[in-house]
Amino acid sequence: MSKYKQHIFICTNKRPDTDERGCCADKGASTIRDYFKKILYARGHKGKVRANQAGCLDACAFGVAVVVYPEATWYSLQSEADALEVIEKHVEQGEIVTHLLIPRSWACPSNTLKHVE
Repeated sequence: MSKYKQHIFICTNKRPDTDERGCCADKGASTIRDYFKKILYARGHKGKVRANQAGCLDACAFGVAVVVYPEATWYSLQSEADALEVIEKHVEQGEIVTHLLIPRSWACPSNTLKHVE
């Protein structure tokens, strides 16, 4: 059994400015990571849900890449509002935030995750 109910990884990788995919660091990843930590703590999730910075998740082209485990749900976030929606819906209500999902063709090429549309 895991120490945490859920583990949220937020990519904060920095790629060279010449990389056409861009990088999560330049899209506000540190701000989003800090926001996740602050709001999870404020809403009583400390010790239950862990938010960590991650190295490259190879999904920078979509926005700030975030993956929630154990569900293996991949999100692309643009703002703190998106992070709050993931906390409210995914973490607290157990609902997938479908409009923030990274496209199924990228995140789930083998079609093994039934909840991803």
